[in-house]
Amino acid sequence: SSAPVCSACRRGPVVRVSSVSPLLVRLASSMPVVSVYQDVLQEALGEVDEESFDALCFEFGLELDDVTSDYEIACKERGKAAAEGLSKRVIYKVDVPANRYDLLCLEGLVRALQIFKGKMQPPRYQLSQKTPVANMRMTVAASTAQIRPFCVCAVLRGVKFNPDRYQSFIDLQDKLHQNICRKRTLVAIGTHDLSTLKPPFSYEALPPKDIRFVPLNQTEEMDGNRLMEVFSTHQQLKAYLPIIQNSPVFPVIYDSNRTVLSLPPIINGEHSKIRLETKDVFIEMTATDLTKAQVTLNTVVAMFSEHCDKPFTVEPVEVVYADDYPGNTFVQPKQKIVYPNLDPRPMESKIDSLKSSLSLNMLKPEEVRDLLKRMSVPCELDKNNKNILKVDVPITRSDIMHECDLVEDIAIAYGYNNLKLEVPMTFAGAAEQPVNRLSDLVRVEMANAGFTEALNWALLSRKENFENMRREPKPEELWRSVANPHEYCETLLPVSVKDPKTKEFEILRTSLLPGILKTMACNKSQELPVRIFEAGDVVIQEPTKEVGSKNVRRVAALYASTKSAFSVLHGALDQLMYSLGTEPEHEHTEGSKRRTFKLVPSQDPAFIVGMQAHIVCGGIILGVIGELHPAVLSNEGFNINLPTSAFEINLEPFLEWL
Repeated sequence: SSAPVCSACRRGPVVRVSSVSPLLVRLASSMPVVSVYQDVLQEALGEVDEESFDALCFEFGLELDDVTSDYEIACKERGKAAAEGLSKRVIYKVDVPANRYDLLCLEGLVRALQIFKGKMQPPRYQLSQKTPVANMRMTVAASTAQIRPFCVCAVLRGVKFNPDRYQSFIDLQDKLHQNICRKRTLVAIGTHDLSTLKPPFSYEALPPKDIRFVPLNQTEEMDGNRLMEVFSTHQQLKAYLPIIQNSPVFPVIYDSNRTVLSLPPIINGEHSKIRLETKDVFIEMTATDLTKAQVTLNTVVAMFSEHCDKPFTVEPVEVVYADDYPGNTFVQPKQKIVYPNLDPRPMESKIDSLKSSLSLNMLKPEEVRDLLKRMSVPCELDKNNKNILKVDVPITRSDIMHECDLVEDIAIAYGYNNLKLEVPMTFAGAAEQPVNRLSDLVRVEMANAGFTEALNWALLSRKENFENMRREPKPEELWRSVANPHEYCETLLPVSVKDPKTKEFEILRTSLLPGILKTMACNKSQELPVRIFEAGDVVIQEPTKEVGSKNVRRVAALYASTKSAFSVLHGALDQLMYSLGTEPEHEHTEGSKRRTFKLVPSQDPAFIVGMQAHIVCGGIILGVIGELHPAVLSNEGFNINLPTSAFEINLEPFLEWL
C-alpha cells in the first residue's frame, strides 16, 4: 500500500517488487510536459534563450526537458523526408509538477513566470454577474445518479482564438483528462460553440438505442450501440469505452432543441464543434467526483478567460438538480448551484512559523508576503497583528492545502540555493521504537535456533489468507480485538484494498503464516529440512481506531521435512519464550520472577485436530502451534506436500511485560 506524501515532495516512494528475490526500485513518476514556443516566451518575458530559460525554470522549481521543433521531432521519429515542410519554430518542453494544474498549458505557465519575474500581479478572477442570464441553466435528471451523478458548467464570452491558443485549449483538456480526471473516470470535459446551441440544457441518462447524433469529426448519425462499435477500434477513444459500455444507460447532454452536445465521457457532438471562429464557449463537465470537477472547471476558465473580451471574467451557469434526483452527501433534489465558484479560499498562517521552517528568521513580514505573491498567491498582513498572514488561495492553486505548501512556495521564491546550511540547535538521541527493538531481539533468537528469515508482502489475496488456511473471517468477531487487544484470533476481519489492480493484493494480511508458507512453496526444492521465520506486522480491523484498523507485531515460524519433527519447532518456541522472560508452567519454581506460559488444546482449522495448541501466557491466548493440516499443504492449498509444523505468536504484550 502507498504512504501519503507531502505535496512538497516530488519523488515517488521506494517499493519492494519481489518477495522471492527482493529488489528495490524507485517508481518513475510521469510528470506532465508543457510545450511553449520561444517567440511567445520572448513576447511575454523579454529576450529568452535556452540558457536563460533553463535558469528561470530552475529558479521556479521546474525543469527544461528539451528544446526542439516540429521539424526536429519528425526527423528523429520518421526521417528527414517526412519532416519536409514542417515548422522549425523553436519549442521549449517543460516538466511541471503533476499537482500544478495551472501550469499545464501555455497560458498558465507564461502567466506564472510573468508574476514570478514581477511583470504582472496575480489576476483576480470574477463572474460577469452574480446570477446567470435567463435560460443559462443545466438541469440534471435523476437517471444520471446511477452512472455520472454530477455536472458543472461555465461560459466564456468573446474568446479570441488563434491557432496557438486553439491548440493550447485542446492540449489543456487532454492533459487534465490524463491527470486530475484520471483518464475521464472522475471527470469528463466537454467544450462547445455556444452560438450553435439553444439553452437551457439538460443532462440525462438514457438507453443507448435512444441516443442519436453525429459524433465529433464523423459524418454518420449513430445511436449509442453503433457508436460503441465504431469507436472500439479508434486509437484514442477505445480506452474510454469501458467506463460506460456495460451500463444500461449512457449519459447525454441536450440543448432545448434536443440537439446532442456530448455523450460523456466518450465524445462531443459534431454540431457544437469549436472552431477558430468560435467566440462564445460553453463548458460542461460531468463527473463521479464533484470536488475534482470543480477544480477542473476552475482551471479551464482561469486559463482561457485571459482571452475573453473582459479578461479573467467568466459567465456563470445555474445547475439545477431534478425534483426526483436521489440526494447524496454533496447535492440534494431541487438544489440550485451556480458555477463556477471563483471565490478564493481564505487561509491564515503565522509569519514566525513560515520563517522558522526555513531558518529565514532575518526576513521581515513584508518580505515573506512579497515572496508568496511572486508564486501567484495573493496575501496581506493582518492590520492588527503583523505576525498573521492572511492568504487568499486562488482557484488556480488547488495544490495549496496546508502551511507546508506555503513554506515550499516561499523556499522557491527565495531560492533553494540561497538557503544556508545550519546545524540544528536541538539535540535528539536517536533510538529504535520499542516494538522494533523487540523484533530485532526476536530475529536474533530465531536465527540462533537455525531459522532463516523471510520478508513477505503485507498484501495478499483472500484465498491465500483464508481459503488456503481453511479459515474464514467472522463479522461477529469485529469487537473482539477491542475487548481483548492482545489475543490471537484467526477469524478477525481483514482490511480490504479498494479497487485492487490484481487479485494477489486484495487485502492486508491478518496472519504471517500464509506468507511463510508461500515462501516455503517457492523453496521446497532446497535441501531439507527447511526452517523459516518472519517477524512483522499484520493488520486487523479495530472499530475504535480513527482509521478503523491497527497493526499488530507478530512472529511466525515453520519447520518442514520428509518426516514430522514437531519437537524441533516446540524447542524453538521454548527458546524464544525463555528469551522473552517466560518459562513453561510445569517448570516454574517458587521465587521465580518469570511469567509462565502453557499450551492449551485449540480448534484452529489450519492445523490437524489433536495436534495443535494455543500458546497462553498471563491468561491471554498469544498464539498457536501445531502440525499444519494436509489440505493446507496440498495442491489445493500452498502446494508444499511435506509434513510441516508451524507457530505464530503476538509480540506486543511483551512490550508491557519486559
